Amino acid sequence: MELISATPVRHPGRWVGVAVIVLACILLIQSLATNPNYHWDTVATYILDVHVVQAVGWTLLLTVASMILATALAVALALMRVSENPVFQWTSWAWVWFFRGTPVYTQLVFWGLVAVLYPKITLGVPFGPELLQFDTQDLITAGVAALLGLGLNESAYLAEIFRAGLKSVGAGQMEAAEALGLRKSKIMWRIVLPQAMRVIIPPTGNEAIGMLKTTSLVLAIPFTMDLTFVTNSAANRLYLPIPLLIVAASWYLLITSILMVGQHFIERHYGKGFDGRILAPTDSALEGRR
Repeated sequence: MELISATPVRHPGRWVGVAVIVLACILLIQSLATNPNYHWDTVATYILDVHVVQAVGWTLLLTVASMILATALAVALALMRVSENPVFQWTSWAWVWFFRGTPVYTQLVFWGLVAVLYPKITLGVPFGPELLQFDTQDLITAGVAALLGLGLNESAYLAEIFRAGLKSVGAGQMEAAEALGLRKSKIMWRIVLPQAMRVIIPPTGNEAIGMLKTTSLVLAIPFTMDLTFVTNSAANRLYLPIPLLIVAASWYLLITSILMVGQHFIERHYGKGFDGRILAPTDSALEGRR
């Protein structure tokens, strides 16, 4: 029996696409290397400048603290949203409605000006005597205002992500656990959350990366120790905005890359055993959008 001599299908369009991409990369590298307006000497001077490195640390601290605050609030809001108590449900809905419906920049400006609206913060009996009194400017500093503005805004988005994760677990599993006599708290921590994490982790990782870049908006307060503020100040002093923008962008890209690697390993851990598939690093952003 004579074997069929199959001719492989040719794809000339692929080679044309590859050639276009390679040519574009060569032109980009040539432009970056030969254009003096990038001022790479200034980039090299400031990329590891002590003030820039300190600003990176403050940016990371603000990102982590804001995500911790947002996560704690989001868990409570998600549990309230799936509660059978209508007061909890409507309170959670109103919170999400307000903080998702107003721009984060507007919220940051509000927290920066809260001392104008409330010069004093008092604790006491309603319509009765005041027990404690604080100056708002001493209590809500620029850092605290930045933390509240970012954390409260992010909690609304994370609450919806967590609620979707909780809803992704079949009701039959919870009913079976209740039939076995397990307490609702144990059902939530031992059965629901471990399965919900597979749905929660990808978009939460994306939100963490988004939070890192959203910290650049704390200029509105103003919080003067973040990366964007420090590099902008140096750019205004040198009259060279482009190289300092490259410095800031390089640090943001480095931190984002590290966060993406961590997100990949967390996703792989919680994705074990699901359809025999483990997410690749490039799947993270796509999964978060679905």
